[in-house]
Amino acid sequence: MSAGMMKTDGLRRAAVNVDIRHVDLSYGANHVLKDVNLQINPGEFFAFLGPSGCGKTTLLRLIAGFNRADRGDVLIGGADVSSLPPWKRDVGMVFQSYALWPHMSVAQNVAFGLEERKIPRDEIARRVRTALELVGLGHLGERKPSQLSGGQQQRVAVARTIVIEPKVLLLDEPLSNLDAKMRVQVRRELRELQQRLNLTTIFVTHDQEEANAICDRIAIMNDGVIQQVGTPVALYERPANLFVANFLGAANVIAGKVEAGFFHMGEGLRIALPEAVDLPVNPHLVIRPHFVALSPAPRDAALPAVVSHTEFLGATVRYGLAMGGLSLSADAPFESGAALFKPGDPVFVTLPLEKGVWLPG
Repeated sequence: MSAGMMKTDGLRRAAVNVDIRHVDLSYGANHVLKDVNLQINPGEFFAFLGPSGCGKTTLLRLIAGFNRADRGDVLIGGADVSSLPPWKRDVGMVFQSYALWPHMSVAQNVAFGLEERKIPRDEIARRVRTALELVGLGHLGERKPSQLSGGQQQRVAVARTIVIEPKVLLLDEPLSNLDAKMRVQVRRELRELQQRLNLTTIFVTHDQEEANAICDRIAIMNDGVIQQVGTPVALYERPANLFVANFLGAANVIAGKVEAGFFHMGEGLRIALPEAVDLPVNPHLVIRPHFVALSPAPRDAALPAVVSHTEFLGATVRYGLAMGGLSLSADAPFESGAALFKPGDPVFVTLPLEKGVWLPG
């Protein structure tokens, strides 16, 4: 946004925490949220990340007050808001569809929530002007939403939400309607705005790249259960289970058996284990593709494989590998002019155990 140095007077307030305690929610026989417990810190940019149908949007709407839990509590700034309707929770929500009034101007859309709250007209004008300047749209207040780009409409939706000075900002997949380049730009703008306002923000997405790029911490969800909570780096490097390992970034997950100091992966493939390694029952080795090393010639402890396919990704080249009965991926930095392995090429694969994670199956 072009308003990096804009004042936030009147829109910045003390950040609050959000606590979700033992929340259960069902729709008939469908148990959507299962004993959800979360603590979101004041001023944190927090994400609910997971596949479609995992319960992340339901949880966001529960915080907003549009859903009501069967059991459990929601606290905002230490106050229990579980029984309060949405308009008394002091939260602001940006919907996936933006939900702008097409017959109103940009300024009228932003002012709508303030008018409903019977704010004095002079105060409305000041706060609308500040909010639009903050999102870089101060010069477009008289336009209709149909005269704006998708990215500009998204900014209007954000301005309409922050102008009411909520304690918590809730974002329900707000970037999904934008093209790839615009998503990168707008997500950066959202992060900068959130930091300037010191606003506790909860972001729902199924896009792991978006969550990793802008969020302080992430709760990974599946089937209504919080699988793991942590920083993007911690989740990537130390996944708690196979679901997290597979969902957050590309991963090679190799099942095997431990016998006589070796990890046996089937079809005669094995890796010598360090003496002090402590493995779980039914161990699975998780290694990210960029740790997998390829060579055209044999090396110590390298395993034979065949290139099954090649994907050029710009900065990297991803190779699909057939290794015995296994299918693996390896990422190699792209170097201009360097020869690439081709499908059918024999290669030798090194799996560095010190870079891997052992998880139970």
